[in-house]
Amino acid sequence: MSIVGIDYTKCTNCGLCVRVCPRRYSEDKEQEKIIFKDAFGSCSLCGHCIAICPQEAILYENLGDDPYTFDGIANLPNYIPYEKMYNFLRANRSIRNYKQKKVPEDILQKVIRAMECAPTAANLRGEKFVILSDPEQLKALSDAIIEELLKNPSTRSHFAESFEIRKKIYNYPLYYDAPHIIIVYSKGKTTFEHFNIGNIITYGQLAAQVLGLGTCWNGWTQIAFEFNPKLTKLAGIRGRSWGVMTIGYPDIKYLRCPPRSRKKVKGLI
Repeated sequence: MSIVGIDYTKCTNCGLCVRVCPRRYSEDKEQEKIIFKDAFGSCSLCGHCIAICPQEAILYENLGDDPYTFDGIANLPNYIPYEKMYNFLRANRSIRNYKQKKVPEDILQKVIRAMECAPTAANLRGEKFVILSDPEQLKALSDAIIEELLKNPSTRSHFAESFEIRKKIYNYPLYYDAPHIIIVYSKGKTTFEHFNIGNIITYGQLAAQVLGLGTCWNGWTQIAFEFNPKLTKLAGIRGRSWGVMTIGYPDIKYLRCPPRSRKKVKGLI
């Protein structure tokens, strides 16, 4: 994967690539052309140069799919007004009641596609995805996570009563009998990895809401994986950082957004 250079049959020397990436693009005034140099291979492949070039003159190899555009991309404030975006974000709920109906693969793929667009630190994009849909596997994982959390005195004191209540309601209580869970995982274990996975999960939750689905971030699984990484084998994954969310069709509708406290922000009157 790499940025290769510039197609000079298209380039008009507008200099926009230099503005967004002055480290690797520069203007050669003698030759009257833009030069691309990445001698140390330090380009993060963020794609800003590809996204901004009006002539599509940036040459690249194996970056994934083709560049994507749509009507309105140059004027995003008019594409989705703030009020609608705010209402959509404010209405997002963690769903713990699901219909026993599988989500079609093409719909799940749309959620994953949105998650793949989430920003990551240094554009590393080393995260991987797995979707678990087998009820027996979900129950086995749920039982193992509960067992692990009950071994630890601190988590047992917090969760034991809740688990007992949920066992009376759900077949696999940790996941609220959701038809699927999505796990995002990576080999790294830095703060950046946790931020990256957090962004990715959030993108998935918002995409799911547009598609009529509900989700819930599952911190229990993440905690148990940190206590005992061997449990990841039950999910068929390997790594050192994880994020888990349930996903399915909600079996409940919320009619209003609950109150949220306003925060005191330094620097604002």
